[in-house]
Amino acid sequence: MTGKANFTPDEWARVVGSPMVASMAITAADPSGLWGLLKESMSGGWALLEVKQDAGANPLAKAVAEDMTNADVRTSAREAMQARFKGAQLSDLKARAIDELRGVSSLLDSKAPDEAAGFKRWLQTVAQRAAEAGTEGGFLGFGGVVVSDAERATLVEIMTALGQGTTA
Repeated sequence: MTGKANFTPDEWARVVGSPMVASMAITAADPSGLWGLLKESMSGGWALLEVKQDAGANPLAKAVAEDMTNADVRTSAREAMQARFKGAQLSDLKARAIDELRGVSSLLDSKAPDEAAGFKRWLQTVAQRAAEAGTEGGFLGFGGVVVSDAERATLVEIMTALGQGTTA
């Protein structure tokens, strides 16, 4: 089983941060105000909790979720994300997130070939849930759409970056 021991500390911080990066790409694609931002952010946390409790979950995703309970790991992941996204404008954020997911995908292919495909599918699920978390457009949550065109396009970009095809 592939886990934390297969990665350097910097690589592991990138893997641990990847669910947050997937959610960030969706949020940056179509910012939906404070309430939408909160919903989209919380969806990533719920995905971590669910995978942690799922006995049949991808072992690497489960290891990431378990390790997120460690304050040192959370700090390392946060610092790695801050370094990668430092100075990014909102217009650059999505592109940087997609590039980071592409890098994590390559890292997974080389360091965790047995769990890579399942972990990437899980990252897609995290992104999909972020996209579905908040209603886009409308007024006070009424009359909007669940997944905007910009979010749908970003989901395709994420799938492509993760080497998972382009069916959304």
